[in-house]
Amino acid sequence: METLQDILDAVARGVLPPADGATTVVPQASDRDAGVFAFTAHAVVFTDEDPQWVYDTLAAVPCDALAAPMNPRFLTALLERTGRTAETIDAMLVGSPLPGEPPLPLKEITDGEHPRIVYARRRRDDVRAWTTEGGVLVLGRGIAGRLEVSVEVEEGVRHRGLGRALVTAARQLAGGEPLWAQVAPGNARSMRAFQAAGYLPVGAEALLLGAG
Repeated sequence: METLQDILDAVARGVLPPADGATTVVPQASDRDAGVFAFTAHAVVFTDEDPQWVYDTLAAVPCDALAAPMNPRFLTALLERTGRTAETIDAMLVGSPLPGEPPLPLKEITDGEHPRIVYARRRRDDVRAWTTEGGVLVLGRGIAGRLEVSVEVEEGVRHRGLGRALVTAARQLAGGEPLWAQVAPGNARSMRAFQAAGYLPVGAEALLLGAG
Protein backbone atom coordinates (compact mmCIF):
# COMPACT_ATOMS: atom_id res chain seq x y z
CA MET A 1 0.00 0.00 0.00
CA GLU A 2 1.30 3.45 -0.93
CA THR A 3 2.01 5.62 2.10
CA LEU A 4 1.90 9.37 2.54
CA GLN A 5 5.69 9.42 2.60
CA ASP A 6 5.79 7.47 -0.68
CA ILE A 7 3.56 10.09 -2.31
CA LEU A 8 5.63 13.01 -1.04
CA ASP A 9 8.92 11.37 -2.01
CA ALA A 10 7.61 10.88 -5.54
CA VAL A 11 6.39 14.47 -5.79
CA ALA A 12 9.81 15.71 -4.65
CA ARG A 13 11.29 13.75 -7.57
CA GLY A 14 8.85 15.42 -9.95
CA VAL A 15 6.42 12.48 -10.17
CA LEU A 16 2.94 13.76 -9.34
CA PRO A 17 -0.05 11.50 -8.67
CA PRO A 18 -1.96 10.60 -11.87
CA ALA A 19 -4.24 13.39 -13.13
CA ASP A 20 -7.23 11.04 -13.15
CA GLY A 21 -9.75 13.03 -11.11
CA ALA A 22 -9.52 10.58 -8.22
CA THR A 23 -8.98 11.02 -4.49
CA THR A 24 -6.54 8.79 -2.62
CA VAL A 25 -7.06 8.23 1.11
CA VAL A 26 -4.02 7.17 3.13
CA PRO A 27 -3.40 6.87 6.88
CA GLN A 28 -1.73 9.67 8.78
CA ALA A 29 2.01 9.35 9.16
CA SER A 30 1.71 10.62 12.74
CA ASP A 31 -0.99 11.48 15.27
CA ARG A 32 -0.11 15.16 14.85
CA ASP A 33 -0.70 15.65 11.14
CA ALA A 34 -3.89 15.10 9.14
CA GLY A 35 -5.13 16.99 6.12
CA VAL A 36 -5.60 17.23 2.37
CA PHE A 37 -3.22 17.68 -0.55
CA ALA A 38 -4.52 18.85 -3.91
CA PHE A 39 -2.43 18.13 -6.98
CA THR A 40 -3.33 18.49 -10.66
CA ALA A 41 -6.65 16.59 -11.00
CA HIS A 42 -5.84 14.36 -8.01
CA ALA A 43 -6.26 14.79 -4.26
CA VAL A 44 -4.77 12.98 -1.28
CA VAL A 45 -6.59 12.91 2.05
CA PHE A 46 -4.37 11.75 4.91
CA THR A 47 -6.43 10.76 7.90
CA ASP A 48 -7.01 7.84 10.24
CA GLU A 49 -10.77 8.19 9.74
CA ASP A 50 -12.71 5.55 7.80
CA PRO A 51 -11.87 5.93 4.08
CA GLN A 52 -15.47 5.10 3.15
CA TRP A 53 -16.67 8.04 5.25
CA VAL A 54 -14.26 10.26 3.29
CA TYR A 55 -15.55 9.06 -0.07
CA ASP A 56 -19.20 9.30 0.98
CA THR A 57 -18.70 12.82 2.32
CA LEU A 58 -16.89 13.94 -0.83
CA ALA A 59 -19.70 12.55 -2.99
CA ALA A 60 -22.23 14.66 -1.05
CA VAL A 61 -20.40 17.96 -1.65
CA PRO A 62 -22.39 20.02 -4.20
CA CYS A 63 -19.55 20.92 -6.54
CA ASP A 64 -17.34 19.47 -9.23
CA ALA A 65 -15.64 16.32 -7.98
CA LEU A 66 -12.21 17.76 -8.70
CA ALA A 67 -12.88 20.65 -6.32
CA ALA A 68 -14.60 18.65 -3.56
CA PRO A 69 -11.52 17.75 -1.43
CA MET A 70 -10.65 21.44 -0.92
CA ASN A 71 -14.25 22.62 -0.75
CA PRO A 72 -15.11 24.34 2.56
CA ARG A 73 -18.00 21.91 3.14
CA PHE A 74 -15.76 18.86 3.02
CA LEU A 75 -13.00 20.48 5.08
CA THR A 76 -15.55 21.59 7.68
CA ALA A 77 -16.98 18.06 7.88
CA LEU A 78 -13.48 16.62 8.30
CA LEU A 79 -12.62 19.16 10.99
CA GLU A 80 -15.80 18.39 12.90
CA ARG A 81 -15.30 14.64 12.66
CA THR A 82 -11.68 14.78 13.81
CA GLY A 83 -12.01 17.60 16.36
CA ARG A 84 -9.15 19.44 14.71
CA THR A 85 -8.61 23.03 13.61
CA ALA A 86 -7.16 24.62 10.48
CA GLU A 87 -5.74 28.00 9.58
CA THR A 88 -5.50 28.34 5.80
CA ILE A 89 -5.06 26.49 2.53
CA ASP A 90 -1.41 26.89 1.54
CA ALA A 91 0.48 26.56 -1.69
CA MET A 92 2.96 23.69 -1.43
CA LEU A 93 6.43 24.19 -2.90
CA VAL A 94 9.52 22.01 -3.01
CA GLY A 95 13.16 22.86 -3.61
CA SER A 96 16.03 20.52 -4.38
CA PRO A 97 19.15 20.70 -2.20
CA LEU A 98 21.97 22.99 -3.22
CA PRO A 99 25.73 22.58 -2.71
CA GLY A 100 27.95 25.27 -1.30
CA GLU A 101 27.78 27.71 1.55
CA PRO A 102 24.80 29.96 2.36
CA PRO A 103 24.94 33.36 0.63
CA LEU A 104 24.77 35.27 3.92
CA PRO A 105 26.19 34.90 7.45
CA LEU A 106 24.02 32.75 9.71
CA LYS A 107 24.25 32.08 13.44
CA GLU A 108 22.44 29.05 14.82
CA ILE A 109 20.07 29.71 17.71
CA THR A 110 21.01 27.54 20.67
CA ASP A 111 18.29 28.80 23.01
CA GLY A 112 15.54 26.18 22.86
CA GLU A 113 13.06 28.66 24.30
CA HIS A 114 13.50 31.15 21.48
CA PRO A 115 9.98 32.19 20.28
CA ARG A 116 10.57 30.99 16.72
CA ILE A 117 11.71 27.56 17.92
CA VAL A 118 8.80 27.26 20.36
CA TYR A 119 6.34 28.14 17.59
CA ALA A 120 7.90 25.75 15.08
CA ARG A 121 7.81 22.84 17.53
CA ARG A 122 4.02 22.95 17.49
CA ARG A 123 4.13 21.64 13.93
CA ARG A 124 7.56 20.12 13.41
CA ASP A 125 10.15 17.86 14.99
CA ASP A 126 13.95 18.23 15.09
CA VAL A 127 13.64 22.00 14.80
CA ARG A 128 16.74 24.09 14.11
CA ALA A 129 16.90 27.85 13.60
CA TRP A 130 19.42 30.44 12.46
CA THR A 131 19.51 34.22 12.60
CA THR A 132 21.08 36.84 10.40
CA GLU A 133 20.72 40.59 10.51
CA GLY A 134 17.03 41.25 9.95
CA GLY A 135 15.88 37.66 9.52
CA VAL A 136 15.31 34.19 10.96
CA LEU A 137 15.47 30.83 9.16
CA VAL A 138 13.83 27.69 10.62
CA LEU A 139 14.08 24.06 9.48
CA GLY A 140 12.19 21.12 10.93
CA ARG A 141 10.51 17.83 10.08
CA GLY A 142 6.82 18.20 9.39
CA ILE A 143 4.28 16.09 7.50
CA ALA A 144 5.49 12.48 7.07
CA GLY A 145 8.95 13.54 8.22
CA ARG A 146 9.58 15.83 5.27
CA LEU A 147 12.06 18.67 5.83
CA GLU A 148 10.20 22.00 5.92
CA VAL A 149 11.41 25.61 5.92
CA SER A 150 9.97 28.86 7.19
CA VAL A 151 11.54 32.30 7.32
CA GLU A 152 10.81 35.64 8.90
CA VAL A 153 12.10 38.99 7.65
CA GLU A 154 11.85 42.16 9.71
CA GLU A 155 9.76 44.93 8.21
CA GLY A 156 12.61 47.44 8.14
CA VAL A 157 14.80 45.32 5.85
CA ARG A 158 12.22 44.06 3.38
CA HIS A 159 12.47 44.61 -0.39
CA ARG A 160 16.24 44.02 -0.27
CA GLY A 161 16.33 40.36 -1.27
CA LEU A 162 16.83 38.97 2.25
CA GLY A 163 13.87 36.59 2.00
CA ARG A 164 15.21 35.11 -1.21
CA ALA A 165 18.70 34.78 0.32
CA LEU A 166 17.29 33.01 3.39
CA VAL A 167 15.26 30.44 1.46
CA THR A 168 18.26 29.86 -0.83
CA ALA A 169 20.41 29.29 2.26
CA ALA A 170 17.84 26.77 3.48
CA ARG A 171 18.43 24.64 0.37
CA GLN A 172 22.14 24.64 1.20
CA LEU A 173 21.44 23.61 4.80
CA ALA A 174 19.10 20.77 3.80
CA GLY A 175 21.77 18.08 3.96
CA GLY A 176 21.13 16.70 0.50
CA GLU A 177 17.37 16.18 0.73
CA PRO A 178 14.40 18.05 -0.75
CA LEU A 179 13.05 21.00 1.17
CA TRP A 180 9.35 21.82 1.45
CA ALA A 181 7.58 25.13 2.00
CA GLN A 182 3.98 26.00 2.81
CA VAL A 183 3.04 29.51 1.67
CA ALA A 184 -0.30 31.29 1.89
CA PRO A 185 -1.28 32.05 -1.74
CA GLY A 186 -2.16 35.62 -0.81
CA ASN A 187 1.36 36.22 0.48
CA ALA A 188 2.66 37.28 -2.93
CA ARG A 189 5.92 38.61 -1.50
CA SER A 190 6.79 35.25 0.02
CA MET A 191 5.66 33.31 -3.06
CA ARG A 192 7.93 35.42 -5.25
CA ALA A 193 10.88 34.91 -2.90
CA PHE A 194 10.54 31.13 -2.86
CA GLN A 195 10.07 30.86 -6.61
CA ALA A 196 13.00 33.18 -7.29
CA ALA A 197 15.11 30.89 -5.08
CA GLY A 198 14.22 27.87 -7.22
CA TYR A 199 11.31 26.32 -5.31
CA LEU A 200 8.62 24.83 -7.55
CA PRO A 201 4.88 24.90 -6.75
CA VAL A 202 3.53 21.34 -6.78
CA GLY A 203 0.08 21.62 -5.21
CA ALA A 204 -1.99 22.94 -2.34
CA GLU A 205 -2.46 21.69 1.19
CA ALA A 206 -4.87 22.08 4.06
CA LEU A 207 -3.21 20.99 7.30
CA LEU A 208 -5.52 19.94 10.13
CA LEU A 209 -4.04 20.77 13.51
CA GLY A 210 -4.55 18.72 16.64
CA ALA A 211 -5.38 20.16 20.03
CA GLY A 212 -1.73 20.02 21.13
